Amino acid sequence: MPDGSEPVTVKVLSGVDEIAAAEWDACAGPDNPFVSHAFLSALEETGCASRVTGWLPRHLAIEDEAGRLIGAAPMYLKTHSYGEYVFDWGWAEAYERAGGKYYPKLQASIPFTPVTGPRLLLRGPAPEPGVANALIAGMVEVSSRLGVSSLHVTFPTQEQWELLGQRGFLLRQGQQFHWLNPGYGTFDDFLATLASRKRKAIRKERRGALGTGITIETLTGADIKPRHWDAFHAFYIDTVSRKWGHPYLSRAFFARLGETLGDKVVLIMAARDGREIAGALNLRGADALYGRNWGCLEDHKFLHFELCYYRAMDFAIEAGLARVEAGAGGRHKVQRGYLPQPTYSAHWIRDAHFRAVVGRFLDEERREVDFERHVLTRHGPFRQEGPGPKGGQPEEEM
Repeated sequence: MPDGSEPVTVKVLSGVDEIAAAEWDACAGPDNPFVSHAFLSALEETGCASRVTGWLPRHLAIEDEAGRLIGAAPMYLKTHSYGEYVFDWGWAEAYERAGGKYYPKLQASIPFTPVTGPRLLLRGPAPEPGVANALIAGMVEVSSRLGVSSLHVTFPTQEQWELLGQRGFLLRQGQQFHWLNPGYGTFDDFLATLASRKRKAIRKERRGALGTGITIETLTGADIKPRHWDAFHAFYIDTVSRKWGHPYLSRAFFARLGETLGDKVVLIMAARDGREIAGALNLRGADALYGRNWGCLEDHKFLHFELCYYRAMDFAIEAGLARVEAGAGGRHKVQRGYLPQPTYSAHWIRDAHFRAVVGRFLDEERREVDFERHVLTRHGPFRQEGPGPKGGQPEEEM
């Protein structure tokens, strides 16, 4: 396809294991663990992403004349909107009140994972011209042939989001809270950028988290044993049950994650009297630490902040990572140095009238999200005497 002509073969896969791991990862790249063959296979092979859970794999694959994979998109046929973190429940209700059928829909995403990353996986480092557009056209064609109401590409990169907009998708913005590391040598270097009151509050929280005989260790790779996964799965189930949610991630999934992506896993565990009582699961990418799940069996003041935020920052500083992405939700993160960052999604809607209605809603929503992000940034914990991460308040576009 050097001339941008149409690909030789476009396939719809019923599972990521229909493609060899090396071929898929040649398109996914090494930077983001969530788009890797190992992560998707762990979800699918343990039944976490399946027809039963409402996440039926329908991945798109493009092959060249030699049968080599040159592009892919992780896609799922959805019968609900759970586990997505970009909420369209209101859209579904409105469409069905008007007599339409919103489900099933197609979702181009990573199940249960609100992490920005590529959704158009292109064989690199210099992708063939036209493959990205061919993937987008293929996604729309599959949507049309399946007769679904809509196709939703959630948490793509900004570059791919803009490309989808150029191809006629409706564009949506959200926000998450990320901690940015400009090159701190120690946690105290970060604290020195904060206003005095905020600095003292964080030090108090860190001391308080260890005030009842709690010990904390950060584990990765072979240091993570089956007993750690046993404990963490119990934490996860407890957290889900408190939120009246559904525990999509099974004990088998965590075991598979440790086996195939153990070197990417950063598991921060707290124990008291020799018994694990809380934990935070992170995955490491090329330049970021991604916070994913947290849970506990005992409630201790400030322990959540210590495990999920401060220990993650400690790890990022030591490893030289550029940021910590702390997952969805949580304005309380701002006062702990996690500033709002934009997230993206793109939406193809079959019905022209409904598409126009959603488009008007998104125009207004983007303005509101953008305004809130700037307000939250201005009210962050950093000192006010000068711009930049070392001198005080970060610049507004951060």
